[in-house]
Amino acid sequence: MDVNINESWKNELNLEFKKPYFKDLLSFVDEEYKNQICFPKKSDIFNAFNHCQFEDIKVVIIGQDPYHGVGQANGLSFSVKEGIKHPPSLVNIFKEIEQDLELPYPKTGNLTPWADQGVLLLNATLTVRAHEAASHQKQGWEQFTDEVIKAISTKKNNVVFLLWGGFAKKKMKLIDRSKHHILESGHPSPLSANRGYWFGNKHFSKTNSLLEQDGVCSIDWKLF
Repeated sequence: MDVNINESWKNELNLEFKKPYFKDLLSFVDEEYKNQICFPKKSDIFNAFNHCQFEDIKVVIIGQDPYHGVGQANGLSFSVKEGIKHPPSLVNIFKEIEQDLELPYPKTGNLTPWADQGVLLLNATLTVRAHEAASHQKQGWEQFTDEVIKAISTKKNNVVFLLWGGFAKKKMKLIDRSKHHILESGHPSPLSANRGYWFGNKHFSKTNSLLEQDGVCSIDWKLF
């Protein structure tokens, strides 16, 4: 499989692409896509990077796996393709934005406009087998995406990391808190949100306040 990734990221991750684990990972992904139904489509696997170049990163939102339902995943964490019903976690994200910023609930679940403004919507695992959650975990993706987080932490300044839920919070150890901002909360999934761990975190207004404080243009979270 070719690594269809923006040049700005190739410059940062070139050493990873040459490592044995990454070559093994690409072989695994090739076999899976050849013999199974997998998501997202191959051309979308690196969408998070292609819509948010390294030099443009302002915010990082960490997810776990792509959606594994037909037609959902588009290569951005928490995002779905146009016209697809919003999954429960995305519904709760939009509800929090409604409350936090008083923006209307959007029709689209496609978060590409966020990515194009500098929000890296990064799943820890970039592929999945249809209807089998976590089916591509522990094949090398997590090692790769951990290196992505480390590269951002080392080479960037004043990035806002949004860590939602226990899985994302484990990535805190990869981030230099002396030069970046970290906002934590429960996961937007109904199980967490309905227990009071998500709603009211105001992460979207807080993110913009932190960016403005650092002299960086804020994110327009509004979708249509």
